[in-house]
Amino acid sequence: MNLRQITIKDQLELKKVYFDSIQSLDEKIYSQEQKRAWSSQAWVNPNFDKSINKGKGWHLSEKGIIVAFATRYPNNRIALFYCKARYQRKGYGSKLLRKLEDEAKKEGLNSLSTEASLISYKLFLKNEWELIRKEKVIINNIFFERYKMIKII
Repeated sequence: MNLRQITIKDQLELKKVYFDSIQSLDEKIYSQEQKRAWSSQAWVNPNFDKSINKGKGWHLSEKGIIVAFATRYPNNRIALFYCKARYQRKGYGSKLLRKLEDEAKKEGLNSLSTEASLISYKLFLKNEWELIRKEKVIINNIFFERYKMIKII
């Protein structure tokens, strides 16, 4: 497992990880319509590109292939946090989360926030993040539930 800071050159591969991560989600948790609406954001939402190009992030790779990544954008918010399906539940998310927290702390930040999915919020809770509230959002006319979370670092 190789940990490296994200560069603009990684953008296409990161979009592939994002797409794979979402499309592989269990349909008992996210419907096909939700997965389609959500995964399309990599290609149509300018905030996705901003999170990569203007944010600070890290990716993990195996044999030169990016398998997981996470970004902070703006500086005190975890904006993107994704892992390819076959690499989930193997410690990649925890490693990325610790790296983001450590880097934020080194930069003098006191806290981080995020909006976690129904899947990722358990990882954040396990890593001592606090649940602020459950919220509903609309992506491409489809409703989603997510969790507003914070951690004092």
